Amino acid sequence: MRISPHSSGRARARLVIAGASALSLALVGLGTATATAGPTARTPFPGSVPKFVAAANDSGTTSDSTVEGLVFLDLQDELGAQQFAAAVSTPGSKQYGKYLSPQDWITRFAPTQQEFDTVKQYLVSSGLSITGAPQSREYIVFRGPADATNAAFNTKLHDYKVSGKTVSAPSTAPSLPRSVAAHVLGVSLGDAPAKLNRPSITRPGQGIRGAKPAQTGKATTRGLTSTGVVKQGVAKNSNQSTTSDQCSSYAGEYETTMPEAYGKTTFPTYICGYLPSQLRSAGNLNRLINSGYDGSGVTIGIVDAYASPTILQDTNDYMRAVGSPLLTKFTDISYPASSFSDEALCQFPSGWQTEQTLDIESAHSIAPGANIVYSGGYNCGGGITLAVSKILDQGLADIVSNSYGYRGEDVGDDLIRGEQNLHLQAAGEGIGLYYSTGDDGDNSVVTGQVEANWPATSPWVTAVGGTSEAIGARGDYLFETGWGTILNKVVNGAYEAPLPGGYYGGQTGGGISSVIAQPSYQQGVVPTSLSGRGSQASRVEPDVADLADPYTGFLIALRPIIDDSTLETGPLEFGTIGGTSLATPITAAKMALVQQVAGRQIGFANPLLYQQYRLNRHAFHDVKPPATPWALAYVSAAGNRYLATTNVGFSLFTAKGYDDMTGIGTLKVPELSQGVSRSVFSGHKGGHGHRHGDSTKGGHGKRH
Repeated sequence: MRISPHSSGRARARLVIAGASALSLALVGLGTATATAGPTARTPFPGSVPKFVAAANDSGTTSDSTVEGLVFLDLQDELGAQQFAAAVSTPGSKQYGKYLSPQDWITRFAPTQQEFDTVKQYLVSSGLSITGAPQSREYIVFRGPADATNAAFNTKLHDYKVSGKTVSAPSTAPSLPRSVAAHVLGVSLGDAPAKLNRPSITRPGQGIRGAKPAQTGKATTRGLTSTGVVKQGVAKNSNQSTTSDQCSSYAGEYETTMPEAYGKTTFPTYICGYLPSQLRSAGNLNRLINSGYDGSGVTIGIVDAYASPTILQDTNDYMRAVGSPLLTKFTDISYPASSFSDEALCQFPSGWQTEQTLDIESAHSIAPGANIVYSGGYNCGGGITLAVSKILDQGLADIVSNSYGYRGEDVGDDLIRGEQNLHLQAAGEGIGLYYSTGDDGDNSVVTGQVEANWPATSPWVTAVGGTSEAIGARGDYLFETGWGTILNKVVNGAYEAPLPGGYYGGQTGGGISSVIAQPSYQQGVVPTSLSGRGSQASRVEPDVADLADPYTGFLIALRPIIDDSTLETGPLEFGTIGGTSLATPITAAKMALVQQVAGRQIGFANPLLYQQYRLNRHAFHDVKPPATPWALAYVSAAGNRYLATTNVGFSLFTAKGYDDMTGIGTLKVPELSQGVSRSVFSGHKGGHGHRHGDSTKGGHGKRH
């Protein structure tokens, strides 16, 4: 259901339509807040209550002794901020590329200092401590005893069972005195956002578990049969496959005998982990990079929680080992280790170290000349939000990769609206945000519900899904399938279950948003069978995709943290990683190359990407269903043998054209760069096929 924002101090509109090529979106919230009368009049914020708050999930008064929360403030002109973000991001607009500097955006759209001080003073006077706030004044992060939080917001925090976790959330709509609420967009209370926020990384064999999709009770893949051969096959190139159980360094290097499946008994083994040189070669990037188009002059921001103490050393030891350029343009602006908090709640610094390492090593592998700025939050809640704001408020990056997200969109509509304002800020400043779509498909395996993931469903970010990729012996791109892996265990010489199997090996996130209307850049590209029709059409993720399957994953190296209290690390280790956490920094780095070739700031890329898709589909690999399944043999560390079938969906499928596993496809950087340089920056209107006069004069992609 589409829901309108509550009314507070400023007027808001449900839809923004700023021209044929601009964006349109629904604003989320929970209807109109009604202030109570009298000397203690208060305004409730029902949008802060997640949908999981129900008697069936209620475990009673929260056991948390202290609580973190966020109060999001109203922008001075939310509608104007949306219209401006759409105009500067949409090819063909007279304002296209004419971004604001961070300070100018803050002056024009952010809450005023007086409004900020009013809200802050109320929190402090209520016995709550301010733990952080951005320069933009868009929100305040606070912490305090549960009793003080309950009193300040006139609610009661309870514990709830959600996706196997116990999380805290308000049991009734929080409220604020009317004089304070006049400046407030929404409220987020409790640890649910932090506990439901997780990195999107997956390892081969990690968490193999039974697959029980909500709708059908079994996994399905289009065209899946018990006979036939994989028509694409695996190119042998100059090398013939060798029979062995060991992993392969390229697709088809080794094959092994398995019980019959799909009409064959010999299958290629899973990939040990592709190297940077293989990704560059398969992406046809070497000619660009050798010509100096290596990302130079572009800054990629990476945001995660916490920070590895050995990240630069690990990255460069890895690059030396695999024969790739060293990382020499690196800046760490993370919160210091002394400020780290909520480690157990957030899966510890060691739990995020692999994510940070994967993000930086993969991004540098694709764009070795780009600057990399790492911003680590002091936790995975308010701290990681502040880490994003640190980049936006100072304009420290052109492109920001965010390989984390919530499971589903049930985090409270106030939180969604508040975070969406950060996305508006990024778009207005010409900073492109890229978010992973998650590793649990449509989430039915985990939560029992079919749902897409926030913040990838935001209409102001580029959502990145995942693929399984075959790279040949010469580093040549062979083919891709959608990432959705189901494993079948071999027991006593036979498969344990009917094909494709009963063990879930991870799947790209995707699907339809339950709260965000369809942005106009998706209109005419996303099939109505996925988005819905007319006023009921919704945002669908992903927008694009790249390598994510851990069974065709990427090799990384790090010195693992062995003591989370001291951050002591062990010796250097190599390992294979996948997940949309891999696809996202790869895509961000590819866009850094496109931006360098184009010679101007791209900013929020979706209107441009969908425009290019309409004009030249050859700039994207269209990831379609294989004629017959592509399956890999996997032998676990314990010696168990599995057949891993790719491109398996529950409610998500690959298809010709746009699909909800891979979006419009994976980027072909040389072709996309040519198209961007040739059409967009000569004033070509997106999606209409007409040429107009130069619409970029005076902008040149710079922030004013």
